Amino acid sequence: MQAATPPANPLRYFEGIGPARAATAAAPPVCLYLEVTNRCNLLCETCPRTFEALEPPADMSWALFTRIVDQIPDIARVVLHGVGEPMLVRELPRMIRHLKARGTYVLFNTNGTLMQPKRFGELIDTGLDELRVSLDAADRASYARIRGKDFFGRIVRDVGKFIAYQNGTGATTPRVSLWLTGLKETIGQLPDFVRLAARMGVRSVHLQRLVFDDGGYGMARAGNSLFESTRAEEQQAIDAAEALGAALGVTLDASGATEPGLSLKRADAGQPWSTCRRPWSLMYFTAHGRALPCCIAPFSVRGYSNYTLGDATQQTLREIWDGTAYRDFRAALLSDAPPAPCANCGLRWSL
Repeated sequence: MQAATPPANPLRYFEGIGPARAATAAAPPVCLYLEVTNRCNLLCETCPRTFEALEPPADMSWALFTRIVDQIPDIARVVLHGVGEPMLVRELPRMIRHLKARGTYVLFNTNGTLMQPKRFGELIDTGLDELRVSLDAADRASYARIRGKDFFGRIVRDVGKFIAYQNGTGATTPRVSLWLTGLKETIGQLPDFVRLAARMGVRSVHLQRLVFDDGGYGMARAGNSLFESTRAEEQQAIDAAEALGAALGVTLDASGATEPGLSLKRADAGQPWSTCRRPWSLMYFTAHGRALPCCIAPFSVRGYSNYTLGDATQQTLREIWDGTAYRDFRAALLSDAPPAPCANCGLRWSL
């Protein structure tokens, strides 16, 4: 299965510019999301895995990893995370090197708890393009409340040391960014979060939209969401953080490579799912090889059986991509009755 020749900027596929949409995809995917593990060392109040067993604990095997990626040897972009912590995976550096050897853009999200100095050189040497650190708070107490454990000081220290190590060696990659999930409880901390990033040497901050299903879980509930309910004082915090970032040399962006204010507004008041191109541009696989429509699905509806689109241990990627389940999913997304994970989604979720 050969990937379509990607545009100069692969993100254009995720920003509404890409192949025409029909039940059958006109081109192979340009991006893979690979959940290299569903294990984690935190108990985050905004993550579904804290509250339910999505699949049995597992790391993606090397055999499954290569079975998937070698079917699309010229894939443009691979994201090595799902609902777990990628740095728990022993084979992670090998996986990154395997992908970089073919020119793929590679990134993953980490909670930053395992950024020990002894791993700095290896992480840089893999050729990793981007490292996203989910911190979610600007102070220790808020961090512990959201993340379930107190690793705040360690993360701030070690990520800061990593940036210093990069600067000392002249390494320009991976590009490091800090991420904060937009909760009503913590959005007021955004200016302090930008200040913290600057002190650590991180030059990019992202405001992440909160994702949750209809019932919600932990802190991932409608009452904590900023989406379409941002109050004046919360918008003031966003505006202040943007101004502070400009002064400190820290860029502030939001989910979906857009500015924070736009990210918190519905893209289309009538059918917010209508401009999504993910089922035409990417494939997501869990640690067990289950194909899901995107990285948002595990957070937006209960029960993987409701939207499993294939199994990479039993089928080829082409069989999954062109199969009945994927075609039916795309057809529903183009209709007035979208699949459950998509019903409350918007255009600009996180990338």
